[in-house]
Amino acid sequence: MSNSPHLHDSSDSSDVPFAPHPVSAAEVIPGDLIALTPDDAGRACWYVVTHTLPETPETIRVTLRPPLGGTDHDEVLGRDRRVISACRRLNPGAIPHLVSDDLTGAAFREGDRVTSLRVVDPGADEVSYVRRWGVWHRDLDGSTDEVASDAEVRDWADAEHVVRHLPRPERATAAVGGPRRVVVTGLGAVTPLGVGVGELWRGLLEGRHGIRELDGEEFAELPVRVAGTVPVDPAELLPRAAARRMNRAAQFAVLAAREAWGDAGFVAGGTRESGLDPERIGISLGTILGDASILVGGDRKLREKGPRAVSPLTTPMTVPSQASSQVSLDLHITGEARTVTAACASGTEAIGSAIDRIRYGRIDVALAGGAEAVVTPAIMASFAAMRALSTRGVADGSSPSRPFGKDRDGFVNGEGAGVLVLEAEEHARARGARIYCEAAGWGLSADAHHMAAPDPSGTGVALAVRRAVRDAGGHVADVVHVNAHATATVEGDLAEAGALRAVFGRRNVPVTAIKGHLGHLQGAAGGVEAVATALTLHHGVVPPTVGVGDADVDDAIGLDVVTGVGRELPGGGDLALSNSFGFGGHNAVLALRRVG
Repeated sequence: MSNSPHLHDSSDSSDVPFAPHPVSAAEVIPGDLIALTPDDAGRACWYVVTHTLPETPETIRVTLRPPLGGTDHDEVLGRDRRVISACRRLNPGAIPHLVSDDLTGAAFREGDRVTSLRVVDPGADEVSYVRRWGVWHRDLDGSTDEVASDAEVRDWADAEHVVRHLPRPERATAAVGGPRRVVVTGLGAVTPLGVGVGELWRGLLEGRHGIRELDGEEFAELPVRVAGTVPVDPAELLPRAAARRMNRAAQFAVLAAREAWGDAGFVAGGTRESGLDPERIGISLGTILGDASILVGGDRKLREKGPRAVSPLTTPMTVPSQASSQVSLDLHITGEARTVTAACASGTEAIGSAIDRIRYGRIDVALAGGAEAVVTPAIMASFAAMRALSTRGVADGSSPSRPFGKDRDGFVNGEGAGVLVLEAEEHARARGARIYCEAAGWGLSADAHHMAAPDPSGTGVALAVRRAVRDAGGHVADVVHVNAHATATVEGDLAEAGALRAVFGRRNVPVTAIKGHLGHLQGAAGGVEAVATALTLHHGVVPPTVGVGDADVDDAIGLDVVTGVGRELPGGGDLALSNSFGFGGHNAVLALRRVG
């Protein structure tokens, strides 16, 4: 069908202009391109004369065929009947005889394709629809939302259209040694809503936030004194000797990793106790600084008391890789302990890196996510100097972080950790593990625009979104939810919203942003938001965005932002995206797929 000739392909005089004008039926000869009425000419309904035969002294029988191919039909016309000639001659022998497929009893399957060509229009292009989620989509990866039902497709074939049904090819057997499917089997989190995934999920659904006033003396002179802080001291939840050798971010990471490890069905203590080969287990954690207070504290002791006062643990507790190394020590994981530093996209990029390590057989299981503890005076002062922080307080009980809100005025700094257990599917199935969702794919891009500000065009973000969907083996039409980065900065929220509109077009994909609940957890944000996205798929509920109501969403955002109360996750697709974007133009998007 895609090779059906257009007018210029079969014309005997392609240089002759297309100039419709009335002629009598008696003047028509084989090869002429005609329309039977002016209305037909106006709606591009033309036929090629393939044969003429006198019927009576007053009439002539004309055999007509659509110019792009089809079946013949006869018209008996009075010799004086006026028809419209296109002033074009075509070779009737070059026009194929085409018949539509009978779709009346066709068994449609996901992945089938149907093509339709309006054969009476010399300039028509063949259109193609693909069946996905029980609906026929004109464009699975574009901005159009044009769809058709099975019943509508069955009625497409008529005198003017030739329709073809192209069943999807049988799926080939996967090649031995090819990429493995990766699934999520465990979740762990330490956030401003509390310690544990349960506290996180309840807080998200109940619309609570964990943003607090910073009452320490060291914050007293700062212009902004609110942050999303973890409400308990993590050191009190760990053995004292171990906690003393960890910075605050590493403490968060170990607690979240322990929870995820147990949630996945592994035995407390680590790989040996669980009967696992420690060389086949890995760690991939994202962080920006980890815990800046250690270096600051060491410098203060140096200036106040001299070099002998500086702890020998200052350097190993300062490096960003401390979180992954401490998780490795705690659970005796020797396969690898990776650290990813990509600004606020660190956690998401770390998860993506772990997906690939499992896909291609380097390891079988990974603890992946992010950890951060940068609620320190210097960091807060720096963000405030950039005018990046919200200046609102928490006295009225509402969240000062208002993603996508009309009155958003900046992000709220935060801390915490989020960790997922990623596992090769066959490994998880073999041990009977509970599966939250599939870690289906991820995408990266770079804005190359500014050291701190996002590219307002959103093109880099859109590229990362499309790459994540494609890496997941899916289409834009499969996406049913987005957990947005949405820091509540004016420019950042607009850039992300514009990118999502560019990708999804007029499709209303429900979007939520949880930084209103937590603040911006920096390098840990991607890990915690991935945990929330996995829970959304698992429970089938999209949590609301805190800090904004329906009437408070900026009109310029143009997205279906979930506010007020949670919403049932829609059907018609299986992918959910978790977005993370960082200073310097780092863009990372994770694609998770629901299973069931």
